[in-house]
Amino acid sequence: MIYENITPAVFIDRPNRFIANVNIDGSVQTVHVKNTGRCKELLINGAEVYLTEPGTKGRKTRYDLIAVRKENGMLINIDSQAPNKVVAEWLKPQGFSKIIPEYTYGNSRIDFYMERISGEKIEKYLMEVKGCTLERNGTGFFPDAPTDRGTKHLRELIRAVNEGYKAYAAFVIQMDNITKVSPNTDTDPDFAAAFEEAQRSGVKMLFLPCHVEADSLSIISDYVINQGSI
Repeated sequence: MIYENITPAVFIDRPNRFIANVNIDGSVQTVHVKNTGRCKELLINGAEVYLTEPGTKGRKTRYDLIAVRKENGMLINIDSQAPNKVVAEWLKPQGFSKIIPEYTYGNSRIDFYMERISGEKIEKYLMEVKGCTLERNGTGFFPDAPTDRGTKHLRELIRAVNEGYKAYAAFVIQMDNITKVSPNTDTDPDFAAAFEEAQRSGVKMLFLPCHVEADSLSIISDYVINQGSI
């Protein structure tokens, strides 16, 4: 996916989870943060950040903050809407006969429902997408804040496996050179427990490494295909 109208800035502070103050060429601007997670190891005073200017009429803020360069030099996309968009692009050539986003299953809305024809059989898939922006010592972790919703989705995927679906939890790694995501047990032990249970129950954990630029995010398809993933 490609962003337009990219503007570099310097992060100042984050008054709440929805907005941040940044410095653009000496001018202080309040911008929308496209991620409600903590991002506390990323959004620190003086950090290099990147903004996009959607140009939507009636907005309270002119810019969206979509990426930040970590102290170790790693550029991380923090746009929480980006993972579903790049997965939608990535799924199109994967041989599915049907792809339905925002699919209602049980008491949840799962990100994607897919079908694939195998002989005379129709294989049914469910996929929940999560974006990973937390990195420690070369490993990705999820979540960076407690997520009851994420735990609920894993429980729904376990149920789906028991009902004959092929179920996937897909982690879009919104940074370069990271190929695996582990559950962040310290931050959310309930999610970590559900993650382990889901794996034992047959839910496939799909790790989707990405290449990040200030104006783009793309899944590294060759790596994913070599996993024999889906």
